[in-house]
Amino acid sequence: MLTITSLGSSSLKVSGGPRPFVVFPLKIDADVLNFLPAPEENPLPHVISWPGEYDVAGITVRGIGQLEGQKVSFMITVDDVRFAFPASPLEDWHDEDIERLGDIDVLVLPAEDAKRCQTLLDEVDPRMLIIVPAADGSLHPEVLKLCGALDKEHVKEYKLKGSFGAEGREVVVFGG
Repeated sequence: MLTITSLGSSSLKVSGGPRPFVVFPLKIDADVLNFLPAPEENPLPHVISWPGEYDVAGITVRGIGQLEGQKVSFMITVDDVRFAFPASPLEDWHDEDIERLGDIDVLVLPAEDAKRCQTLLDEVDPRMLIIVPAADGSLHPEVLKLCGALDKEHVKEYKLKGSFGAEGREVVVFGG
């Protein structure tokens, strides 16, 4: 069972797998693996911030560079669950970027730019959608509406148990 915990803004901690990790941390945590949205010249051993493919402690990672490598989004596979973490603010995703993501089970989408959210959601078509606050900390109502999550309860933690349902898409909203 994987536990997904909001750390504020679009930062999430995923634990319960072979090694806990934080995507887009507000501050780097030396006790976990950290995934940063922008390359660092001299990253610490527990930090991944560059485009490329990595295999760390049973976690498979693909860093996808955007804006000529200035911004990095991630596809992370842990315990046979494939997560996509687009970096905020959202950029246009080109066909080759979508192909690099591959099949995604869980899309973690910042609630900003409804048009880009809709395009990415349609292209990726995940079994589960996790909506996190935008870079400014807000959950834009137009994004919640297009995802069918206007009346969803906002949570701080979610436990992903077993497999996904046979039909439909589960939507979870963090923070706000």
